[in-house]
Amino acid sequence: MHLVDSHCHLDLIDLAPFDGRMDAVLEAARSAGIGHVLCVCLSLEERGTVLELARSHPMVSASVGVHPNHDGGEEPTVAALVRHAADPEVVAIGETGLDYFRSEGDLGWQQDRFRTHIRAAREAGKPLIIHTRDAREDTLRILEEEDAGTAGGVMHCFVEDWDTARRALDIGFYISFSGIVTFRSAEALREVARRVPRDRILVETDAPYLAPVPHRGKPNQPAFVAHVAACVADLQGMSVEALTEQTTRNFYTLFPAAAAKRRAAGLPVPD
Repeated sequence: MHLVDSHCHLDLIDLAPFDGRMDAVLEAARSAGIGHVLCVCLSLEERGTVLELARSHPMVSASVGVHPNHDGGEEPTVAALVRHAADPEVVAIGETGLDYFRSEGDLGWQQDRFRTHIRAAREAGKPLIIHTRDAREDTLRILEEEDAGTAGGVMHCFVEDWDTARRALDIGFYISFSGIVTFRSAEALREVARRVPRDRILVETDAPYLAPVPHRGKPNQPAFVAHVAACVADLQGMSVEALTEQTTRNFYTLFPAAAAKRRAAGLPVPD
């Protein structure tokens, strides 16, 4: 059973240590037991690059969306997101959400953008990838008001408390853990990882950011999701093999378009 990196930004990885080859990044991932990665879009201007990576590599899927902090580019509309999501390489809408840490002033525009993504996900029938930072209550409120559970999705790079996780789970969302869960200072987050139901857990790198221990402080890459999986497996009291099987099944359940792509390419997918 292969492991999945459920959230990374392949297009932002510095390829210099990999002889300038994206193939080398993916070869390193395969050598670490990773069989699929989801390359997540941050802006509509980036969409073409992300889609090309997915089209060029059977083990890569793509999303489409505009990060809550992205400024100065094309503003998404429901119609545009639905149109882009129709591409078979696109398995999700996002990343989207709210980030009050880096933004100031009236953030109604950020909330409006978030609602646009949720409405597009519901119309397109594709799940959401949610980013939230210093905006817990507004994020959950908007998810509830917009009936985001109809589309489903994942709280990516989760760093909040158990109450937030529980409310997201109640909406129908998955919880994804990044390298942060391995940090010495993250005991509160590790307690959340112990409590999340196994059938709702995903693991990710968010590469090139947030490299896990023992690579903390270095550029991240999909291969390092194996360290995240090992940590979460220990917290859940299960073997790495069992955690791998569970999170991989969870990924393809949440993102069926990724499973369809693999089947079309003759690659294995859990039954």
